[in-house]
Amino acid sequence: MRNTLSFALMLGCTLSTFSLIACKTQPAPQAEAPAAAAPAESGAPKIYVTNEVSGDLSVIDSGNFNLLATVPLGKRPRGIHSSPDEKTLYVALSGTPIAGPDVDESTLPPPDKSADGIGIFDVAQRKLVKIIPGGSDPENFDVSQDGKQLYISNEDISAVSIIDIASGTIVKTLTIGAQPEGVKATPDGKQVYVTSEETSEIAVLDPAAGKIVATFKVGHRPRSIAFMPDGKHAYINAENDGTVVLVDTKLHKVVKTIQLGKPGLVKPMSVLLSPDGDKLYVSTGRGRMVFTVDTATNKVLGSIEVGRRPWGIALSPDGKTLYSANGPSNDVSAVDLATNAVVKKVNAGQGPWGIVVLK
Repeated sequence: MRNTLSFALMLGCTLSTFSLIACKTQPAPQAEAPAAAAPAESGAPKIYVTNEVSGDLSVIDSGNFNLLATVPLGKRPRGIHSSPDEKTLYVALSGTPIAGPDVDESTLPPPDKSADGIGIFDVAQRKLVKIIPGGSDPENFDVSQDGKQLYISNEDISAVSIIDIASGTIVKTLTIGAQPEGVKATPDGKQVYVTSEETSEIAVLDPAAGKIVATFKVGHRPRSIAFMPDGKHAYINAENDGTVVLVDTKLHKVVKTIQLGKPGLVKPMSVLLSPDGDKLYVSTGRGRMVFTVDTATNKVLGSIEVGRRPWGIALSPDGKTLYSANGPSNDVSAVDLATNAVVKKVNAGQGPWGIVVLK
């Protein structure tokens, strides 16, 4: 009895010792890492950038230049425009493979037509809520004054489509010149200009009648249009000429050619007017510059190097800052227009293309 009790006591002590050792050798539980804090927002206007290569949208705070969100959209987001109330952004999406200037398109994979459409992005939620039809290979577009229709360039079928937003249906598709890209409604909304790069012409769409009412030639490879506030004149780029042309919108005729630089070195891409129409800003792609033109004299006031291949450009709501989407460098530049100097560069996604700034 005494021996049994002694053995039991010894066994208990041994087990207790093992337990103590085990407790001491077990690693202490690790505290969970705190969740990453959301980027600070300043309350300043937001910059929205479509990234053609990475297939997403960058949301950037223009006050502190924090990247607030990166939202997946789909394949090749390019053209981006706001609804009149600025609550919705529309984005052109395309399943046609990217083909640069020197790419043999016959070597590319077939287009994914299921990826074509117009993405509808809710600004408040920062969320893509749906995709509606946009015709074949939509590249760029404009929004009607009442916010009910979209006018869309369909690059691969040489056409312009009219889309009813509420029903998500294609109202009409009209054949125009080859490789259409830029689309812009006149200030009164009664006509829509569409550029055709390959045929170097403008098609004039009457959206109410649903037909093309005029076509006319401009400089080589037009991509973008900017109407003066009174609608009597428009500026259109001519990429391969190194120029911007001034058009009389009543006569549908070029009345002035503004030389920006040597063709091939300076390649005008996007044109944008200041809110008062006094200044015209022109991005120049591989020229790396944004030019400023005085619209009273149609003389070049200056230029600023903003980055590699600037394409889309946009102004802050107060008109004091210009933002450029620089494709190959995957960033956005902010230009102080008072000093004509780049004051900030901020990373976006891969291949920034289009850009919009909203309050």
